[in-house]
Amino acid sequence: MPDQNSLPFPDSTPSPPPAAPADPGPQPPVEPSPRRPREPAGKRPLWARLLGGILNPWLQLRLEPPDAADHLDGHAICYVLEDYGLTNALILERACREAGLPSPMQPLAGDPLGRKRAYVALSRRHATTLKQLGLGHGPEQRTHSGSLARLLQAHRDNDWLDVQLVPVSIFIGRAPDKQSGWFSVLFSENWALVGRFRRLLSVLLNGRDTVVRFAPPISLREIVDEGLPPERTVRKLSRVLRTHFHRIRAAVIGPDLSTRRLLIDKVLAAPEVQAAIADTARRDGSSTGEAWKKAHAFAWELAADYSHPVVRSASFLLQPIWNRIYRGILVHHLDAFKAVAPGNEVIYVPSHRSHMDYLLLSYLLYTEGVVPPHIVAGINLNMPVIGTLLRKGGAFFIRRSIRGSALYSVVLSEYVAQLVAGGYSIEYFIEGGRSRTGRLLQPKGGMISMTVRAYLRQPARPVLFQPIYIGYEKLMEGNSYIDELSGKPKQKESIWQLLMGIPKVLRSNYGQVVVNYGEPIRLDEMLAEHAHDWDGKPLNEDDRPQWLSDTVDALATRIQVNVNRAADVNPINLLAMALLSTPKHSMSESDLIDQIALSQTLLKELPYSDLVTVTPHTPEQIIAHGEEINVLERIRHPLGDVLKVEDADKAILLTYFRNNVLHLFTALAWVATCFQQNRRLARTSVVNLGRRVYPFLQAELFLPWSEDEFAERLDRTIDLFVREGLLAETQENDASVLTRGLGETDEVFRLRALGHPLRQAFERYYIAISVLAKNGPGTLSAGELESLCHLAAQRLSLLYAPAAPEFFDKSLFRGFIQKLRALRLVWADSNGKLEFDERLDAWARDAKTILGRELRHTIERISPDAVETAKPAAAASE
Repeated sequence: MPDQNSLPFPDSTPSPPPAAPADPGPQPPVEPSPRRPREPAGKRPLWARLLGGILNPWLQLRLEPPDAADHLDGHAICYVLEDYGLTNALILERACREAGLPSPMQPLAGDPLGRKRAYVALSRRHATTLKQLGLGHGPEQRTHSGSLARLLQAHRDNDWLDVQLVPVSIFIGRAPDKQSGWFSVLFSENWALVGRFRRLLSVLLNGRDTVVRFAPPISLREIVDEGLPPERTVRKLSRVLRTHFHRIRAAVIGPDLSTRRLLIDKVLAAPEVQAAIADTARRDGSSTGEAWKKAHAFAWELAADYSHPVVRSASFLLQPIWNRIYRGILVHHLDAFKAVAPGNEVIYVPSHRSHMDYLLLSYLLYTEGVVPPHIVAGINLNMPVIGTLLRKGGAFFIRRSIRGSALYSVVLSEYVAQLVAGGYSIEYFIEGGRSRTGRLLQPKGGMISMTVRAYLRQPARPVLFQPIYIGYEKLMEGNSYIDELSGKPKQKESIWQLLMGIPKVLRSNYGQVVVNYGEPIRLDEMLAEHAHDWDGKPLNEDDRPQWLSDTVDALATRIQVNVNRAADVNPINLLAMALLSTPKHSMSESDLIDQIALSQTLLKELPYSDLVTVTPHTPEQIIAHGEEINVLERIRHPLGDVLKVEDADKAILLTYFRNNVLHLFTALAWVATCFQQNRRLARTSVVNLGRRVYPFLQAELFLPWSEDEFAERLDRTIDLFVREGLLAETQENDASVLTRGLGETDEVFRLRALGHPLRQAFERYYIAISVLAKNGPGTLSAGELESLCHLAAQRLSLLYAPAAPEFFDKSLFRGFIQKLRALRLVWADSNGKLEFDERLDAWARDAKTILGRELRHTIERISPDAVETAKPAAAASE
């Protein structure tokens, strides 16, 4: 797709490059051609200097790109504005001076425009107003710019002429800052054609927030050389320029918004909704009017009511709040996204860990000159006052479950389809809710399916899914997460709860936030990969091709993989990785420094992806930061200070931040885990065992590699461990053997710390295998196995050392069982019971390598029997 500043020229075939001229030899004399005029030189006109001097104190420009002059090749330049206006001309002139570009107030060579200027505009903003007021006739209404026509004709008449056309977009009032006021919001940039007075107020109030965006130049010589008729060439160039300005304006301030009522009317008028209304009336025995009222209520409950003044006001309010509670918000890879976003229907799909996610993302997009998206929010957030503000900010509210209401489902699907067709960017969280454990949750495909079907209905505007990783150092919801993980029911959000929590939030230090933009995913490419039968033609709403479900599932998984590939490793992540590997969650300061330094080295030497970012702070600075935000407690001691996590609740929260980046350490942790119970192992054994376990780790942690790629990564990890002195490698009988140190050396300590995060995953896997083996084939259904595994893990955690909160999470056991079935290691019989064969024994043998004898024996002993478990349950029910 074209870059945001590129200007595609449709329906034209580029001219082939001219062949290199051969040596012509002696030439006969020719008639002298007209002499090419010299570029005029001189000062700006007096009026421009005077008016510019008056306007300058009110202007502060942000130039995009800042190096616009580097993209020009020395040709004469003519600037193109979207519309005429004195303020636009003065802003353009100043922007060109700041960028080191030729002045638009000086004529081109020979003055082909005939107006002693070097800029043109596509439209005159005030012509109609002048006519209506009787203050002038205004310019003649035309379908194209007369100045463009004269400039193109000058190229036909003069072969030496080659002017570069540079489109320039000007936006006044885009980036709010501490100088912005409430009144300024009313005069910020929008789609309305405003008069001179309003434009003047806009400059006076918002001129310090002005963005000037230069597009790459267009060669008028190449356009003229296409040989099209003059009238058609002008119309074509005007159409392309209008499309460009419209696309840039939509990317900066959003699409030309219809009102909430008009959008709802479009939804209710759609044939699919009309049919659903008729079906509802027939099924309920009600009138069509009553069913229509029900559909209207659904749509009114759903629809956003986007308000640009409210969004700008919110950004004005949020800035001091962010500055108070956070110690900075870092954004990475946004420029790459902005380069590909224009011209696409953008679907933002961030990770979801806090209610701050959507506020942060919308705020950052707005301040970076990108229109905030419409956001899918749960109906529980539609509270008094807050719900209205969120709706004005672009939120639309959906119910947690839409089962049992076919009419609601159709209205929701049509509303999403209207947003997609209208070019509105959308944001939703495919995990369905906030992660309570810090891991990415298994995706839910409902909104993705609606988006894909909306595109298939009208495949005109390409759809781009933009994964985003949001990383925190401290969570506002931390205490409520601890309560929920300990078994307490989730508390319903209320306006009073929110108001009561504000003072505490404003007094707290939540560290730094990092927002990383991942690799975008183009829906066209996903369809080309998974929907081989689709011919690119629109599908009816009722069509459900076989490949649709597979495409949605693959897209959902790809999104989560790309979110993980853009992870950020912050100081709290590194502290959690180190401290949680010890029984008492404490380390001497020197050991903690060494372990953090080792993790940083391994992440640098064996990068997960080019988009992963790692804190640049030293281990000493990381420890100091942990103490500052009250994560660590320092215990002074004559033999060296000890750093520890002071209570159990903080340790539970630290598992959250460890899980944020657990996937980055998968290969490292696997190799380290292999040497927890073994001092010596063949290199091939480590790699082959890793191959067998990888499909389960891949499904659980959304890892990006194939089995071969993971095996290659394990080899590189082993080489790195040998270089760091964590393992020694020797050759024995033509085989490579890896050996760890004896006893409790520093190297053994570090290996144990690296392997600890994955250890509980293997324990969970072995619990599932043990429960299956103990009950035998054909005894348990998948649901029964999941429940028994949950009970066994819960009991193991109660009897022995407390485990991470996700250790007995049913969803993780469910994912493991699903993967067993996908690999055909287990399968369901006609009664829905799970069958398996001797291949499962290989898993038990692998577990002997990873888990100690005592732990395996304990798991086998506490693994429940389905019959024995059912007896106390039946007695309790009686």
